[in-house]
Amino acid sequence: MKAIVCEAWGPPSSLQLRDLPSPAPGPKQVVVRTRVAAVNFPDALIVAGKYQFKPEFPFSPGGELSGEIISVGSEIKHLAVGDKVVGITAYGAYAQEVLVDAVHIVPLPHDISDADLELAGSFVLTYGTSLHALKDRAQAQAGETLLVLGAGGGVGLAAVEIGKLLGMRVIAAASSEEKLNAARERGADETINYSSEELRERIKALTEGRGVDVVYDPVGGTLTEPALRSVGWRGRYLVVGFATGDIPKIAINLPLLKGSSLVGVFWGEFVRREPELNADNMKLLFAWLQHRKIHPLISRRYPLSQASQALDALLARQAIGKLVVLPQQIG
Repeated sequence: MKAIVCEAWGPPSSLQLRDLPSPAPGPKQVVVRTRVAAVNFPDALIVAGKYQFKPEFPFSPGGELSGEIISVGSEIKHLAVGDKVVGITAYGAYAQEVLVDAVHIVPLPHDISDADLELAGSFVLTYGTSLHALKDRAQAQAGETLLVLGAGGGVGLAAVEIGKLLGMRVIAAASSEEKLNAARERGADETINYSSEELRERIKALTEGRGVDVVYDPVGGTLTEPALRSVGWRGRYLVVGFATGDIPKIAINLPLLKGSSLVGVFWGEFVRREPELNADNMKLLFAWLQHRKIHPLISRRYPLSQASQALDALLARQAIGKLVVLPQQIG
């Protein structure tokens, strides 16, 4: 099989397309023929050696995929060859065949369309993160106001849609009108272009000085302080990630003054520590997808040989919605 391989820490351009032996499953594992591998920010961090853990070389990046099972471990009874599935794995998805622990496999309907199989392989991480953030961590309530930073990206658009499904008033903030248009199409009530508008003043105007109840921040950098200062009384600031690459330093008196909370969101660790609650979240997300209550956006598809270009586009914040790699297309 062919795979994109990381052999040393570095930029996406350092990745190589290699021929590798097909993996064999352990007793509690399956091997999936990868139809779609989603492109996510942690993939780039892992390649650069900047993520929470560092795999041994060589390895393939990619933590989210969909496809068909082609072999199963000896102890696996609930999955079979031919099943269509979604898989979540720390790394390995940028490959034509992927070894996945069975506990991280979500079975899909046998009659699922190719289009929905593609969507399923690209929305679990982003929508899973955003649902966990808003439902479990922020305990968001209908009628509250939600500010989404980076609202044109994968997790940002997911937060916009989920916020609306939870009955929130959603203010989407992004760096271009094209990204804001995507947020409007997914229900954003108000928008802020922080490339041309002053974030804090615009929030004041939109909330009549009250501030927002919840901030969803996957961006970090210079946006954090004005957004944190814009939180209202008893507001919650969700720390989701740092797409700018800059982890901001904040004055700790800011949460004190508003009686507000800084709340960390680490979906991967939530999945590991609270699998039953995550399973409930997944059931809800797949029900929303089946009934077209959520509309994941895949804006660009790349053959396997162009996986590094996909990561570069993500790091340059050029993506709207999700980018995906198609491992069966070599390019």
